[in-house]
Amino acid sequence: MSTRLTARFSACAEQDRAALVCFITAGDPDLTTSAALLKALPAAGADVIELGMPFTDPMADGPVIQAAGLRALKAGQTLRKTLAMVRDFRETDSETPIVLMGYYNPIYVHGVERFLADAVAAGVDGMIVVDLPPEEDDELCRPAIAAGLNFIRLATPTTDDERMPAVIANTSGFVYYVSVNGVTGSAVPDYTSVAAAVMRIKAHTSLPVAVGFGVKTPADAAAVASHADGVVVGSALISVIVSTLDAEDRATTETVPAAVAFVRSLASGVQAGRRISTAA
Repeated sequence: MSTRLTARFSACAEQDRAALVCFITAGDPDLTTSAALLKALPAAGADVIELGMPFTDPMADGPVIQAAGLRALKAGQTLRKTLAMVRDFRETDSETPIVLMGYYNPIYVHGVERFLADAVAAGVDGMIVVDLPPEEDDELCRPAIAAGLNFIRLATPTTDDERMPAVIANTSGFVYYVSVNGVTGSAVPDYTSVAAAVMRIKAHTSLPVAVGFGVKTPADAAAVASHADGVVVGSALISVIVSTLDAEDRATTETVPAAVAFVRSLASGVQAGRRISTAA
């Protein structure tokens, strides 16, 4: 089993802070720029990277991430190229955990056994596959665990205490709490409810709990970081990337620097959140 996620969350806890988990879509807006973003994120403050696998029907994603996936596919991104991005990243970074996030169809087409072998060889640490419930664990979850990869499950506001054990059962690395009902980037979470939800999940597991969906600003990151073990930011980061693209959705000289500056501001927010928690 890959231990990078466990080591990173433990290191952040020792620093009395939450981990900053940053999502980008592989190949958005093009492979070269996306690879440069991937390599720049750790130095900017990203503790864990979620790398989206572009898919034509991303049912759990809002319009921002849907558009990112379409830009990537239009630019020629494939699952094979996404795995190659991770392999190239590992040539210079052996410590930052990378979690692939996406849907089962591209993995099924690639072939489950081949995908898992390629992911391990590339240096992937885990995966989030949003359209495979616990009842389908034999399809991918258990083979992934057997291959040495973490399988991260999502809990939502509607995951009650009766359902939670099934969600937690084969989850490792961390639990991803979706803080709003809806798709990515669709609403602002109620932070009081987030705190209660994190406590409720922790009653079922000793795994770290990372909170995402709806985190848009450093202040949002601070609010979530004061309650959770990790803060996940995706749509807001991609929106910053989009703001730098030209009229034909091509990267400009501002694309990577703007994304790096935004991640730095989020990292400061995460640090501030832990200070708020300590002072409370």
